[in-house]
Amino acid sequence: MTIALITGANKGLGYETAKQLLELGHTVYVGARETERGEKAAAELGARFVQLDVTDDASVTSALATIDAAEGRLDILVHNAGILDTALDGPAALRSFDTNAVGIVRVTEAALPLLRKSANPNVVTISSSMGSFWAVTNPERPESGLPLALYSASKAAATMLTVHYAKAQPDIKFNALEPGTTATDMTAAFGIGRPVEESARVVVRLATLDKTGPTGTFQDEAGQLPW
Repeated sequence: MTIALITGANKGLGYETAKQLLELGHTVYVGARETERGEKAAAELGARFVQLDVTDDASVTSALATIDAAEGRLDILVHNAGILDTALDGPAALRSFDTNAVGIVRVTEAALPLLRKSANPNVVTISSSMGSFWAVTNPERPESGLPLALYSASKAAATMLTVHYAKAQPDIKFNALEPGTTATDMTAAFGIGRPVEESARVVVRLATLDKTGPTGTFQDEAGQLPW
């Protein structure tokens, strides 16, 4: 039985990823900041719930301790929690980086002892091609026309963290993912995105790599992306 934890999984891409992993027979922990919403999502899915706010050290520590006590290991970790702040000021910068980048460090560091107990640990970071220098400076790419400075910068940081974790932890696969523009609450203001089911399939593919799978990459569904 494979044990998975998905952060920010009470809705959107995280919720659908949990659903698809459950359908494949994995045990899934839905991590969510708000207990009521998280418990409701977990009940709908048939998953397990842990209260997990990636911006709160105590919450992260408690969530991983709960999984440790119940399961003794962790096989899949999906860093899905994220925000898209369109403001450009100090408070917005702190919010963006605390959730989209520092949150990855908090959860990964707390999860590492459990991941090391897995026979085939996989960590997937939901990043974005908005964090790719190649994409945002390429006039042929839609990213070049979106003025989302803090989202872009924090996602670039998320991908870089993934690469360095892969180097530091060679026995654990770490990969960053551009899941495809997806219709979620985050993109609702832009009126864009494909069905969440399609993007979740890309997440699940990376989350279930076998032992020969790649590590330290930034990918979309077609393969590795320059960034």
